[in-house]
Amino acid sequence: MELEICGITKQYKDKRAVDDITLTLTPGVWGLLGANGAGKTTLMRIIAGIQRPTAGCIRYDGIEIDTLKEAYRDIFGYLPQEFGFYPGFSVQDYLEYIAALKGLTKAEAKERIGILLERVSLSKVRNKKISKLSGGMKRRVGIVQALLNEPEVLVLDEPTSGLDPGERVKFRNLLSEFAHDRIVLISTHIVSDIEYIATCNAIMKEGKIIATGKTEELVQIVAGKVWSASIDGRDLGVYENQAPVVNVYNEENGNVRVRYLADRAVVPGSVSQEPRMEDLYLWLFPESTGKEA
Repeated sequence: MELEICGITKQYKDKRAVDDITLTLTPGVWGLLGANGAGKTTLMRIIAGIQRPTAGCIRYDGIEIDTLKEAYRDIFGYLPQEFGFYPGFSVQDYLEYIAALKGLTKAEAKERIGILLERVSLSKVRNKKISKLSGGMKRRVGIVQALLNEPEVLVLDEPTSGLDPGERVKFRNLLSEFAHDRIVLISTHIVSDIEYIATCNAIMKEGKIIATGKTEELVQIVAGKVWSASIDGRDLGVYENQAPVVNVYNEENGNVRVRYLADRAVVPGSVSQEPRMEDLYLWLFPESTGKEA
């Protein structure tokens, strides 16, 4: 089972949103990590067959998806950043409608909807109108619709937007289990969504894939560039102007402990730290901290 992204380029009038991306996805969870505007959503829409690329193609098991057509949609699940629904639909009505579009029988739909609503803790609101749900609940309904047909390829664009920390943990556990023999691609700028469950990650910046690999491999990009030091809280602003600060922890006596990124220590008494995905993300996307690395 392989999903091949073959030289995909998407050119708009004066912007190249996706720039000659080639990547082969195999079963497991894949993280597509990048800042907002990196081109992730455009690439996702091309993989889903919603947008046509300017150049390149998507192949599933060696066959272009334009050739597979319905056969590809039958094995595909997709959660866009914003999914549409009729305001009058209840959760149950909407999911039954989507199940019918995906070719499930009534019996199959009833079973799958029941199982999935239980897994995402929505059973008690199944008869409530989607328009009346919280943002996090709507997002969970979107996750359920993407999983209804037990797709072989599941693509999720910013899936945890609006979910609280507990819901995110449940979602990650659900995906880890689901991805045992399927391809799951998660596009996100939230590092914790994929740090511990991704089989492999691809990092996207300005339309290009700039790095791929397992989490433990990718974090080595910032090995020796992550530091921790205790400073007087009144000096925090001074050091923030010298290096991107990842975290600040309050200590006693007005001191704070800072975790920061730099090629070499810039704070007296700094200690080198083991790198994490958050460190890598902020090193590659320093605009997220408001500072340049």
